[in-house]
Amino acid sequence: MNTAKTLLASLLIGGALGILAGCSGDVASEAATTPDNIESEQEKSPIRQDAEMNAFIDDLMEKMTLEEKVGQLNLLTSNWDRTGPTMKEDYKKDIRAGRVGAIFNAFTADYTRGLQKIAVEETRLGIPLLFGYDVIHGHRTIFPVSIGESASWDLGAIEQAARIAAIEASAEGVHWTFAPMVDIARDPRWGRISEGAGEDVFLATEIAKARIRGFQGDDLSDTDTVLACAKHYAAYGAAQAGRDYHTTDMSERELFSTYLPPFEAAVEEGVATFMTAFNDLNGVPASASNYLLNDLLKDQWGFDGFVVTDYTSINELVPHGYARDENHAAELAINAGVDMDMQGATFYEHMSGLVEEGRVAEDRVDDAVRRILEMKYRLGLFEDPYRYSNKARQQEFVYKDEHLRAATEMAKKSMVLLKNQNDTLPLRKNDLSIALIGPLADSKEDMIGSWSAAGDRYERPVTLLEGIREKVGDSVEINYAKGASYEFDSKGSASGFKEAIEKAQQSDVIVLAMGEKWNMTGEAASRTSLDMPGNQLALMKELKKLNKPMILVLMSGRPMTLTWEDRNLDAILEAWYPGTMAGVAVADVLFGDYNPSGKLTSTFPRTVGQVPIYYNMKNTGRPYEPEGAEQKYRSRYLSTPNEPLYPFGYGLSYTTFEYTNLTLGADTVTMGDTLTVSVDVTNTGDRSGEEVVQLYVRDVTGSVTRPVKELKGFRKISLEQGERKTVEFTLSEEDLSFYRADMSYGAEPGQFTVFVGSSSRDVLEAGFKLVSNK
Repeated sequence: MNTAKTLLASLLIGGALGILAGCSGDVASEAATTPDNIESEQEKSPIRQDAEMNAFIDDLMEKMTLEEKVGQLNLLTSNWDRTGPTMKEDYKKDIRAGRVGAIFNAFTADYTRGLQKIAVEETRLGIPLLFGYDVIHGHRTIFPVSIGESASWDLGAIEQAARIAAIEASAEGVHWTFAPMVDIARDPRWGRISEGAGEDVFLATEIAKARIRGFQGDDLSDTDTVLACAKHYAAYGAAQAGRDYHTTDMSERELFSTYLPPFEAAVEEGVATFMTAFNDLNGVPASASNYLLNDLLKDQWGFDGFVVTDYTSINELVPHGYARDENHAAELAINAGVDMDMQGATFYEHMSGLVEEGRVAEDRVDDAVRRILEMKYRLGLFEDPYRYSNKARQQEFVYKDEHLRAATEMAKKSMVLLKNQNDTLPLRKNDLSIALIGPLADSKEDMIGSWSAAGDRYERPVTLLEGIREKVGDSVEINYAKGASYEFDSKGSASGFKEAIEKAQQSDVIVLAMGEKWNMTGEAASRTSLDMPGNQLALMKELKKLNKPMILVLMSGRPMTLTWEDRNLDAILEAWYPGTMAGVAVADVLFGDYNPSGKLTSTFPRTVGQVPIYYNMKNTGRPYEPEGAEQKYRSRYLSTPNEPLYPFGYGLSYTTFEYTNLTLGADTVTMGDTLTVSVDVTNTGDRSGEEVVQLYVRDVTGSVTRPVKELKGFRKISLEQGERKTVEFTLSEEDLSFYRADMSYGAEPGQFTVFVGSSSRDVLEAGFKLVSNK
């Protein structure tokens, strides 16, 4: 008799569980009992459901041997896809032996069903596997890279993108995504800046919550949801020198003020899992930090999901110089609060022995196992282990037309117009010849960027050349040449220049599709230069000699240094890596069928020597003042302005917006009260458009120094030509709070400045005073 069925039958709580293991996930489940003797799942209270879950897991864990418990703590990769070095090849044997509780890099309905069948029908207890995968910015239908999505400042669209990713991934057997990355990143040399939401704490926190809602939906038992994972805990975005996997060192104040808020918000939003970071933090590697994992995350914040490491990061405690060997590393990690080991096999090899030797308490193992089993239960895997491996759903939802339309809209919303001299854009749709030049003009593989999950890199993506041809047909002449290369070693080559120059000479306008190769951003893709790689800039300089309008469509996963481009080109559109529907979306923007509305979420420096550079730095005792007296002995550079090329929050439109009548509800506000801030925004151009209205605050004097500005609110509004809207914000005491001199959290009485405008630089300002209520 099937042992999985025997176990589940014995654990039915009041007949509440549905279909038993081994039944088809392609048909709808039916209740195992009649409505007369059991409430429907919809009618049960959360308390009742949790009681049933706890009883189920209690009974299951009583039946588990120590080895079977340890098996639940191991996450191994299949050979279906790989995102790093594979350590365990014979994972199917491990599944049969009950030595693995979760598998990653496994997807498609048939493949995951096959592996799940081994787990539930060929092991003693039949505990289902959990399948994880890196679904970062789409599963099959790929949306813009995460930093691009963040530039939309559209929380609803970002949530929808994650929702669609969850629908597609879950239809292919995936239960769990290793996203969102909620690291604050202020160093564009760091390749993984592409995976997050930029440099600002407030915005990144809101985006993190939106992505978690999108992935997890309203109810994890729905089969179109996946477990989300907040990563990389903590402070990975502050890796020194912008170098991946490097060390991190910061004060407690900076940690709590900048790097922890998105993680705490993720807990409040109900995120199911956390992933530890590769870096050490103040001398302790994150995967062995009792302070981060136990004291803060589980005890203080009350996180009730489970903690997984990043890829082999327990093993890496040894080269960090924190563990003597991998046995010691496993001991340190489990006792610090790690619940699941990703691919390192340290728990696999050493945990049973550590428990038997008394170096790890079995209660600690039990806690980790319970946390993992709870998530499997909440996903409904004990009710029907195959419910996610549904071939009919896979065929229906993968690359669904409405998903492709949503990806197109998200790509358009993400693009940021950085320059548009003399209204060079939009282009007209007839009686025009265009020289389309660059390595990214007709390269399908680049369109979907890094961390593109199961996305088709070579057939489905629509290139810019294809998108423009589809847009304008024969009404516009397209003269295409690759011209240049983005490969680092191509800098001295000019083999394609001649063809590109000839195509440009035949054309009215030059559109350059240039930037970074897709794998120049993401993990293990740090750079010491932010300039255009390869010989792209050299070709631009040659084309400039033709004195024709030049437009750059920039594709990248990070801010780049565009000083020459900004001085010499007529228009620059940051398109990021736009995704599966890239060419369609870019063409819509270039030809004016969509008016760009994106705003930067990461500062663009003039030169890499300014890095790290971000909008809400603190002032100095000798601030640089561009106007006035001698500035030599001020905080400045000898030959470069302090200011960035493009500031946080910056982005142009094909129309113009005027800000007037900034009004505060009061000049003096008492602690505990709120303050209304309003501003009039008028579309003063000749077409409709969207504008992101941004609210910033400065605490002028504090018990510790405060940033020059902090984002505290934003509204994305749509205005017709000539239309004016009054936009209102409400500031609360919470918005004015910070970690004070004694590290207590709260606001302090004093003077504040309010800024409202179209970017962190272009603002109106007014002031108010906060007074004590005592």
